[in-house]
Amino acid sequence: MPSYNFKAIKVVPSSKDFIDIVLSRTQRQTPTVVHNGWAIARIRQFYMRKVKYTQSNWHDKLTTILEDFPKVDDIHPFYADLLNVLYDRDHFKLALGQLHMARQLIDRVSQDYVRLLKYGDSLYRCKQLKRAAMGRMCTIMKKQAASLAYLEQVRQHLSRLPSIDPATRTILVTGYPNVGKSSFMNKVTRADVDVQPYAFTTKSLFVGHLDHKYLRWQVIDTPGILDRPLEERNTIEMQSITALAHLRAAVLYIVDISEQCGYTIAQQAALFHSIRPLFSNKPLLIVANKTDAIRPEALPDADKAILAEMGRAEVTEAEAQILTMSTLTEENVMAVKVAACERLLAARVEMKMQGKRINDVANRMHVAMPKLRDGASRPPQIPPSVLAARAAKSSSTAAALRKTERNLQEENGGAGVYSCDETKRYLLDNVHWRRDIIPEIMDGHNIADFVDPDIDAKLEALEQEEDRLAAAWEASGVGMQVDALSPQEALMLQRIRTRKVKIRALHQRQKAVAGNQAVLPRGADAERTLTTSRMRDSLEGMGMDGSLAVARARSRSRVGRKRERSMGPSAMDIDGGAEGEDGDVIMAPPKKRIHSSKSRSMSRGRLASMEAPTAKTGLKDSVQKNKAIKMADRQQRVRGKEARKGEGDRHIPSLRPKHLLVGHRGKGKTDRR
Repeated sequence: MPSYNFKAIKVVPSSKDFIDIVLSRTQRQTPTVVHNGWAIARIRQFYMRKVKYTQSNWHDKLTTILEDFPKVDDIHPFYADLLNVLYDRDHFKLALGQLHMARQLIDRVSQDYVRLLKYGDSLYRCKQLKRAAMGRMCTIMKKQAASLAYLEQVRQHLSRLPSIDPATRTILVTGYPNVGKSSFMNKVTRADVDVQPYAFTTKSLFVGHLDHKYLRWQVIDTPGILDRPLEERNTIEMQSITALAHLRAAVLYIVDISEQCGYTIAQQAALFHSIRPLFSNKPLLIVANKTDAIRPEALPDADKAILAEMGRAEVTEAEAQILTMSTLTEENVMAVKVAACERLLAARVEMKMQGKRINDVANRMHVAMPKLRDGASRPPQIPPSVLAARAAKSSSTAAALRKTERNLQEENGGAGVYSCDETKRYLLDNVHWRRDIIPEIMDGHNIADFVDPDIDAKLEALEQEEDRLAAAWEASGVGMQVDALSPQEALMLQRIRTRKVKIRALHQRQKAVAGNQAVLPRGADAERTLTTSRMRDSLEGMGMDGSLAVARARSRSRVGRKRERSMGPSAMDIDGGAEGEDGDVIMAPPKKRIHSSKSRSMSRGRLASMEAPTAKTGLKDSVQKNKAIKMADRQQRVRGKEARKGEGDRHIPSLRPKHLLVGHRGKGKTDRR
């Protein structure tokens, strides 16, 4: 039996996308330029190639669509009727037939225009014939827009259908809505079907798998069915009817004996008798569910008679048995699963035995039997020592048998409620110590460090010693009296206490930032660690002259600027000098006099150009300055290529200019196709 993989069906594009795909492929895969001086035969071949290539693309893509979708007449009757229920067989065939006819029309148009192109007498006529051929092909596909859209919806729905193998071992669960079909499936398989306390939660077929006797079994959960005529049933119910009619499976008809589903037992029995013809030649099990709400023995006599009549609907007494279970408490759920699997397995074996191929297999089978050499009876003998060893082993095994954690979990509320007791396996000298509550940590110390058999006696002796020392100290009257200290001792004590406060504050600050404290500005440098002397030593350690940097830092300080502004004729001698330490007069360097109006008009950049090339730049020499200028120029060149005004320019030009994307194309704008 072939397997159906509906998820492998390729996407069906819309008519507009279809046309764009084929024409763009023709444009990319065929030549596009006709050069001057070409012979008319070459021009004909040029345009004939375009028409043939376009036709072959249409043909291949339409053939792929037609072959991907299943043919209703060739697939299994179950899938054929399921297609009819979900998508309407006539509409499905009509859509595929229209695409098949469109493929034939495109092939015919290509043949006609290739025949006309053979007699084209000019470049213009060949070009117009090519345009007409492609236009007719696109018109044909535009008319298939509805069929393509319908097939795409069918493809999406087919891809969501479960993968059902009609020939494998199958268990079919059916019945009224909300009787426990999905709950049973979730218990016996790895499927996860939505279960809700209202009817028609399951609206389509769901498939799960289970293992029994090293074989894989398929369980199908069907939507609920109502007792009404076939023509009045909707699409959801018809899916269940289709599965019951075409799948050779064991049928589990579930009855809600508690009537919590909203339907009485009589109504469920009426549905059973109405769909009974669908159960012919199939193993059937009638399962009474929800025994946790009401026991079968507590049912009224009328309901018991109805259930008995449903059981007598079958031929044999074995099949007349009504099974009971509860999906809520999982009572007899596994028994129902095993019974269904065994019944189906026996039915499949019996069917194979009735077939014609069993004779061919039986003729090839031979069971060898040994010949008796005499008539003596030789029953199997087991030595008494072996029997004694087996008996001793079985008795010890029974004695050592204990409940597992899984059994304890089920007895004490199940998963999420039961908590495993780890203390019962503690290896202690006395088993009664296992339940003792012993703290592991006390007062920041590990209890295991203080385990001592004489701990109580030592503790009592230590407390007595402490009391004795405290009494001796109080009796001596010795203590530190701050008032009795001398001024020098009081000052020393104050310094010690201040130092301790600073150390404690520093430790707390370093511990808070964990060594990740950011660099503080000079204004926040409380300890005055950022000094010019340290900067000069650091620069000199790197081999650079730090005097200029120190002078620059001092000239930019606030005190230095105030001093320069405050310095006037009163700060210097009349001779233009200052008196040194030895009384000598130190002359100030001569300065170039600049007129006040001219000095105001000079720009700051011109003054900077008059200074040294590396003054106030932080660079060691002119070589470094030139290198920095070149690096800045290179960076500016990159921004210039991007048409940016500077590194702060964040303007993004229009990526889709309006003059190229707005408006209609006139004649001659599609020649590239």
